[in-house]
Amino acid sequence: MSESKSRGGSNRDRSIPRRPLLWLAAALLFTLPPMFDSLVSWVPYLFLLALALKFWMEPRGYRLRVATLKLMLTVVALLAIFFSYGSLRGVEPAVSLLVVLMSLKILEAHTAREFQVMVLIGWVLCLCGFILSQDFATALSLLIAFALLLVALVQFHRGSAPGAFWPPLGTTCKLLVQAAPLVVLFFILFPRINTSFRFELRVIRSASTGFSDRLSPGSIAALVNSSDIAFRAEFPDSKMPPPGPMYWRGVVMWNCDGMEWRAPYAAASIPRSSTQFRRENKIRQRIMLAPHGARWMFALDRPIENPSGAILARGNYLSSVQTIRKARRYEVVSSPEPAEKELTPRERREALELPTSISPAVRELAQSWTAQNSDARTTVKNALQFLRTQGFRYSLSPGEYGKNDLEQFLFHRRVGFCEHYATSFATLMRLAGIPARVVVGYLGGEYNDLGHFFLVRQSDTHAWCEIWLSDSGWTRVDPTSVVAPGRASLDLTSFLEGRIASGQMAARQNGFFAELARSALFTNIRLASETLSYVWDTRLLAFDADVQEVFLDSIGLARRGPFILIIEISMVAVAFLVIYFAWMQFRTRSRTDRVKALYERFCRKTARLGVRRNSWEGPSDFSRRAVQLLPGESERIRKISDTYIALRYAPEPAAISVDGFAKEVKTFAAIGTARRGRRGHASQRDALI
Repeated sequence: MSESKSRGGSNRDRSIPRRPLLWLAAALLFTLPPMFDSLVSWVPYLFLLALALKFWMEPRGYRLRVATLKLMLTVVALLAIFFSYGSLRGVEPAVSLLVVLMSLKILEAHTAREFQVMVLIGWVLCLCGFILSQDFATALSLLIAFALLLVALVQFHRGSAPGAFWPPLGTTCKLLVQAAPLVVLFFILFPRINTSFRFELRVIRSASTGFSDRLSPGSIAALVNSSDIAFRAEFPDSKMPPPGPMYWRGVVMWNCDGMEWRAPYAAASIPRSSTQFRRENKIRQRIMLAPHGARWMFALDRPIENPSGAILARGNYLSSVQTIRKARRYEVVSSPEPAEKELTPRERREALELPTSISPAVRELAQSWTAQNSDARTTVKNALQFLRTQGFRYSLSPGEYGKNDLEQFLFHRRVGFCEHYATSFATLMRLAGIPARVVVGYLGGEYNDLGHFFLVRQSDTHAWCEIWLSDSGWTRVDPTSVVAPGRASLDLTSFLEGRIASGQMAARQNGFFAELARSALFTNIRLASETLSYVWDTRLLAFDADVQEVFLDSIGLARRGPFILIIEISMVAVAFLVIYFAWMQFRTRSRTDRVKALYERFCRKTARLGVRRNSWEGPSDFSRRAVQLLPGESERIRKISDTYIALRYAPEPAAISVDGFAKEVKTFAAIGTARRGRRGHASQRDALI
């Protein structure tokens, strides 16, 4: 029986037992991760403060009592949320308001009914957390919170008796395991009413990524410390990645303004190329793109087919028809062969356009490469040789440059990141009469051996140059690889670690943590976590209507229609529940019958010892009378009677073993038989005498 019941009905609504409150607090802590990622910082901290205050207030009998104070705090909370978000409309303000009201409820709650209300609100917070984020880590945290809320409710109804810590956990696990088959059944077979379980109701700001329609000095270098995931890619035709450096094409920029470049305001679609590509040069990729609030989509350089919902824009890059506000999975085919065979007059004009702010020294430098030989390849070779031999350095913190600082970069400071080299090289090529443009995307990525996919982070953002050669079309030239030769073959993190190890760069973090991050154990744990997250995204959250249709077709249920399918699923679920409850009833009855049979055996043994149970006597009354008549067996009789009462009548007898009860009855029966034997021998001796 619960602790609150044992105190009587009047005391039930005066305090919350401490142990259920501990379980509730643990559950609410697991609802915090999505709050810290999505809500203003003061909201989750207020939530934590309310939980801490509750454990200080509860033993002292304090609580939030005054109605006027509650109203004032609610008004202050509404104003704080309004000023934090600028509005009370939207998902984040609504969830923030719920969290704040829950904080006040924690400080106010003091009755059993209010405890149950907090458990219900806790489950609502789990749902809100999933709305804020569907990441694997968040989902796992919310699943733990959901289970702990159920533990808190079970513990509350069990009471806080000694030894009652583990049984609520066991009961909760049993409930979840019993519910799992129905959850799986409905997940797989229930008709989808939306595209997938991945959704995004919050506003995604494109500034959180390394992409915009403008590339200026320092815009990519600012992302070098970002570990946010840009996308994950796998190669379904082969588990191993393709050989050579991997340039993931994102956006092509044509408009030049010195060291600042800009893409066209609207992506213009181009017709699918009629060029026949060799089959061995085609590379198929499946990409899971993180939401970024813009239209950029990525593929290995260069995509030759556009996936559904995207266009192949001028410059051979992918652009989504709609803004990407939730994770998107698509398949694309790329080929390293150039698709264009000729440059249109308009494109040539755009690819040679120059800003008016070019200094004479920069013009003279470009003209010096074309003075002796007008061959474009020789000009490119001379330009790369200039970067290789004139002391240019690759740096994560090159300092500030303006769009008109091209001369400063080329002749004085000579230190920069990939965007400095790409934009300056493309401008120099145009000055030399070679059509050029800048491409922004990603370079490299970390290969996961467990999940067989590439993980590309925001820190892998890269910029390179493309020039037009009459004999080969648009050709990639990466001037950064001349200054930092190892960058093209590695992701940025691995490249920087190599430079640190060789002494070319100072370490950016504590040596102990750097060694820990490179350890085999930590690496395996990280790879396993990333693999689980990828499986979660691609197998569960991406289980949309199309995937479900393919699955149902494979088992012969695709053409039954949603209405018939719902009826069939309901019938299977009802049949499953009937079988389950019948089995539980049989198990409970058989267990009860065994307990009753064992107790009746005990009563027969006491009768042989001279104490017969009357038909009107309950187990407690019979135990008291038997103890008086058999004082030598009083402890054993009490133990057997108490165990029988618990097994037969207690609401949760799981902690008591029926086998242990049978052993006690058997031991008592053996004692009774031995005593009868001794009395029989004594009677025979008396007869002989």
